[in-house]
Amino acid sequence: MRQARREREFTHFYAGHATSLRRTAYVVSRDWDLAEDLVQQAMAKLYVAWPRIRPETRMAYARRTVVNECLSHARRHRPETPTDPLPDHPVDRPEVAPDLSAALALLPERQRAIVALRFLDDLPVAEVAAVLGIAHGTVKSQTARALETLRRHLPDLQMSTATASEER
Repeated sequence: MRQARREREFTHFYAGHATSLRRTAYVVSRDWDLAEDLVQQAMAKLYVAWPRIRPETRMAYARRTVVNECLSHARRHRPETPTDPLPDHPVDRPEVAPDLSAALALLPERQRAIVALRFLDDLPVAEVAAVLGIAHGTVKSQTARALETLRRHLPDLQMSTATASEER
C-alpha cells in the first residue's frame, strides 16, 4: 500500500514539474538533451529520498537537486579552451539579432543557475540562496554581475535594474 502511494505521489509530482525543472536545467546547461538527462538523474535521487522529504518542501528539494546535478556535470565536463588566439570576426559582418543563448553561454555555471532561478523560476533571493546553499549577498552580487555581462553583450535586451536589486 505504501509503495503504491509513493509511486502515485511521485508520478503526479514528476508530471506536474518536469517541464519547469527541465527548463531550469537547460538555462544552466545550455543543451536540451543534457537538461533532460540531468533532470532524470535528479529525479532518480529525488525518488530515493521521497519518503524523507516533507510534501511542502518537495519542489525546493527537486530544484536544488536539479541545479546541483547541472553544476556537478559542468565541473566534471569542463569545455576545452583554445590556447591560440581566435581570429577576429570580419568587419563587414551583417547585423544579426541578439542571441540570448550565446550571451548566457558567457556566464559561469553558477551565475546561469542564479539567472535561471531568479528570472525563469521567479524565485526570491532567499529561496535562490537556499537552493544553491549560498549567502543572500552572494545571490545579489552574482545576479548583478550576470546582468551586467548580459547587458554588455546584449545592449538591446531590456532588463529592469530594479529587478536585479529588489529583494522579495
